[in-house]
Amino acid sequence: MPDSQGEALNAGTGQADLAPIPNKLYFTIGEVSQLCEVPAHVLRYWERKVPGLSQVSRRKNRRYYRREDVIRARRFRELVYDQGMTIKGAVQVLETPPEQGEQPPSPRAGRELRDIREGLQEVSRMLERGFDTH
Repeated sequence: MPDSQGEALNAGTGQADLAPIPNKLYFTIGEVSQLCEVPAHVLRYWERKVPGLSQVSRRKNRRYYRREDVIRARRFRELVYDQGMTIKGAVQVLETPPEQGEQPPSPRAGRELRDIREGLQEVSRMLERGFDTH
């Protein structure tokens, strides 16, 4: 059964479809991979690109992530996968402190923009076919 703290962390971040974050201090790369729904090699790549996303080497040189790292990785995932941002753009968003009273963009907005883009592309294809003289 998910804990309420994990659910609270997911609420309002566009991560409702992801599993709640368990209440523990450290996570293995495999656990973070499952929690973020990305392969482990992607997390290792993100470590190099995302400031503040770092692993802690503990026993036997294994990668462990803190709870804050899992939250940051999920936020980065949301920006790149759900909102369609570039890695560079997502890093800029993560580095920019939110202005007072400003709400982060909802993941729904990213899906809506993607739907609008697809609709416009379809209209463009229809117009091209309509003006084709072949």
